[in-house]
Amino acid sequence: MPQPVAPAARPPALPRELNRKIGLALHDYAMIEAGDRLLIAVSGGIDSLALAAVLSWWRRKAPITFELAAITIDHGYWRRTGTENPAFAIEGQLRPWGLALRQETAWGEPGAAQSCFHCARDRRSQLFTIARDNGHTAICFGHHRDDLIDTFFLNLLYGGNVSTMRPKQILFDGRLKLLRPLAYLSKAEVCTIGRLWALRPQPNLCPHADDSRRQTAREIVAAIERFQPDARLAVFSAMKNVRADYLP
Repeated sequence: MPQPVAPAARPPALPRELNRKIGLALHDYAMIEAGDRLLIAVSGGIDSLALAAVLSWWRRKAPITFELAAITIDHGYWRRTGTENPAFAIEGQLRPWGLALRQETAWGEPGAAQSCFHCARDRRSQLFTIARDNGHTAICFGHHRDDLIDTFFLNLLYGGNVSTMRPKQILFDGRLKLLRPLAYLSKAEVCTIGRLWALRPQPNLCPHADDSRRQTAREIVAAIERFQPDARLAVFSAMKNVRADYLP
């Protein structure tokens, strides 16, 4: 188990509007309670790195006490490409925020080619098991507003249902929460945080990274935006304003 690390000097403050949106998401969904033990899933992308930094930032000023731990699941793709284990670079960026990094080998054969669905399912199951075995009350993901919108279209077009990821989800009779504190931020705003705090995203070495239905959904939303620039905001508002009486 990684040992806690002392945080470095106070980083630059978040822009007021971004800080307000994060606080609003935390408040609207009552995400964090006193005594929570949060497990942050860190892939090395800018979204999860920003999430880890944001939660560390909020912990310093929060009126309640809660614990943070960071974990990365190693799928072994770096071995096949002859590159350095990205966990080293991730850990180096988390330490100034007072976070140690736990690294776990992914279930199944490292680096094995499989569908995105099965990979994501196995990763979530592994995180659930680790959270349960170590007494964590919540798992935190770096999904942002654009991810929720893309997932809505993904499920609509390929799953035949109207749904998306929720900013807060309760599982296992209340024993575990799934939290997405960046749910009110756009991808561009998450990248703004990354630049402000000099976070360095690691390359996605998955061979299926650019060949998935999720990527197709992103391209469809981007195409809609070319005709209607405010489409993302309209869709996000619509997801919170479902008129079930007017659906078949």
